[in-house]
Amino acid sequence: MHLEILNSSKENLDYEFHGDPTDSSLLVIIGHGVTGDKDRPWAVALAEALAEAGFNALRFSFAGNGKSDGKFEACTISKEVKDLKAIVDSAEEEGYHRICYAGHSMGGAVGVLATAKDERIELLVSLAGMVHTKKFCKTEFGEVTPGKGNMWDEEGCPLSKAYVDDMNKINTVLNKTEKIEVPWLLVHGDKDDVVPVEEGQEMYGAAYEPKELVILEGVDHVFSGDGEGKMTEAVISWLKTHHS
Repeated sequence: MHLEILNSSKENLDYEFHGDPTDSSLLVIIGHGVTGDKDRPWAVALAEALAEAGFNALRFSFAGNGKSDGKFEACTISKEVKDLKAIVDSAEEEGYHRICYAGHSMGGAVGVLATAKDERIELLVSLAGMVHTKKFCKTEFGEVTPGKGNMWDEEGCPLSKAYVDDMNKINTVLNKTEKIEVPWLLVHGDKDDVVPVEEGQEMYGAAYEPKELVILEGVDHVFSGDGEGKMTEAVISWLKTHHS
């Protein structure tokens, strides 16, 4: 793919395509989490492994992150759902009529909300997916004043009132499982200290079939170390089962 992809706010979304541009049978779209971007090691590793296994992949940065246009302060889950729609729209224009979305952390919550209302997403992968957004915001950023402090003290990642309000309004994505009837893979490390593995298990318990939960022993939130290989192996193995 070589198109310019603009979201509903006319912001350019930075992306990288991996694979065979002549094959439009399936596209795996990869979305990152809060304070992340498309170049996070786990995202690059997944995209490269997918391409090597014969699957096309597109990793992108949500608006306000990485090299995408927009302000970080405007980033919310609700806005990122619209960003993902813009990516799917462009993929459809390019002839991809089978879409898999793989979202990490907050990008996982984006995937649940998007898949619940967009029938074009036929396969869903949640990688350490966020479930309870209000709880997450309070736990991770409850001591930070919106508009004055940063997320995890990261320069360039200010905590905005828009973000907090959106997280509180959504509250949880657990109640969206009844609207998701596509094959769903959940991958979670049991050493995740950002989104506890118990939340992945809770989401799995609420999800409809066909579903699969893979818990990776000794793996953290960002699949560091040998977690990358374990995660990519789980995703590719599952895709081979559901790709036709």
